Amino acid sequence: MYDTIEIAAGNLTAIRYIERIEAYCQGLDYASERGTRRDDLRPGLRVVGFERRATVTFTVESDQVVIFRVFYGGANWEDEL
Repeated sequence: MYDTIEIAAGNLTAIRYIERIEAYCQGLDYASERGTRRDDLRPGLRVVGFERRATVTFTVESDQVVIFRVFYGGANWEDEL
């Protein structure tokens, strides 16, 4: 993801974007029930968008949030799971 952003917008923009998405993902612990459930793809899977450019896929376990992948720029994430 960094490489794609860096090519299009430069190093500083890419670093800042990655920092924002990391902070967002860390915040899922506090509001882990957000996002759309997609049990049709994987039991307990949740999907949430980030800044209209990325898709975060995760599950909520009893003591943690498990992030499967972060997809960027319109990737066909359903087929990737």
